[in-house]
Amino acid sequence: MSLTASELSFVLAHPSSLSDAASLPLTKKSMVADVAHLKETYGDNARALVEVALARRSAVAKFSAARAEQWIMDSDSVQQATPQVVAEFRAAHLLSLGVRDVVDVTCSVGTELAALAAAAAGSGQAAPAALAAPSAPSGQAGVGAGFQRIIGGDLDPQRVRMARQNVPDVPAIVMDALRPALSASVLAPGTVVLADPARRTSSGRVTKLSDLRPRLEDLAAVYNEQGIDTAIKCAPGIDYTEFDGQVDVVSVDGNVKEACLYTPGLSQCGRRAVMLGVASGQQEIIDDHMPEQDKVAEVGKYIVDPDGAVVRAGLVRHYAAKHGLWQLDERIAYLTGPAVPPGRRGFEVLEQVPFKHLRKALVARGIGAVEILVRGVDINPDEVRKKWKLKGSEEASVVVTRIGDKAWAFICRAVRG
Repeated sequence: MSLTASELSFVLAHPSSLSDAASLPLTKKSMVADVAHLKETYGDNARALVEVALARRSAVAKFSAARAEQWIMDSDSVQQATPQVVAEFRAAHLLSLGVRDVVDVTCSVGTELAALAAAAAGSGQAAPAALAAPSAPSGQAGVGAGFQRIIGGDLDPQRVRMARQNVPDVPAIVMDALRPALSASVLAPGTVVLADPARRTSSGRVTKLSDLRPRLEDLAAVYNEQGIDTAIKCAPGIDYTEFDGQVDVVSVDGNVKEACLYTPGLSQCGRRAVMLGVASGQQEIIDDHMPEQDKVAEVGKYIVDPDGAVVRAGLVRHYAAKHGLWQLDERIAYLTGPAVPPGRRGFEVLEQVPFKHLRKALVARGIGAVEILVRGVDINPDEVRKKWKLKGSEEASVVVTRIGDKAWAFICRAVRG
């Protein structure tokens, strides 16, 4: 839930109260007693303290521990926030393109602003004189070290107040993304605008560019027609086939998080798969300018299920070429070859059988616990496992796929490159 203006004012004025809330279990079982305890000291503001405390706990899945413990945010803003590692990648990418002025017109609580500021501070470039945003509160100046100017804006006044608290060195103002309260000297060619349109409507998750709110064409009319490039964050399942520019499909630890649409002035290619690893610190990028592998052949020593970012970006053959792999079937994303890409999960093939003979083969190997991966064959892994009623003591991974017009199964051992 969101914080009201009065609740946020209390939280900002009484930071120690958040420590009191954070010390409580705040579980379903304890919630009534915890809220009652907080009400004894903080009255009606107890709800706000619980809201911030729970938001901080959920934020650890997206943010560093330090940020999750210190930032002011609510559950809605955390749910909508860009993962920190993704925002940091984007900031570094914009800096590498020579971008100097950035305006985040949907800044929310400041995730992108913090990443931009950190990229500027770590760029090693001399900082020019700070440039404050028009109408920005006194004492808030633009960050400049690599980036000349960083400004945030949001339609929600409370989100803006939280952004100012979370990223105090970057100015943030209340404004409509389609009616930016900024002068022509700020919104000029050379400035890059970041935007994160709403990804859900009353009908559910948005899958078409035309359903974004604000609409892509409206954002283009405000910015692109003035020569201002934009980077638009979208849900990863969006249909971006008609977009004229670069699309980055980004995953974190194997989970696809977003598609970012860069207008032609920021484009270096048509499509990129960006794979970021938080735990491993690894980063891999595949783009459509890289060579493709057209080979389709029988299974090799290993099967590799490419990262979802690679699949959604349509770069399976490019990924295969980079890592010396090939496809089992030209219509299916599974790859195979003599080795698993470094740091990636793969499957060492132990046996190949027609799918209809799979249960018999598993029983013969004494397999009772099985992980099932499927592409191109209409089966439900949970239903299949329940139907098989395997009782062996061994474990295995099974890759089920269609090759030509036949369903095949590969009994495998999971490995990591």
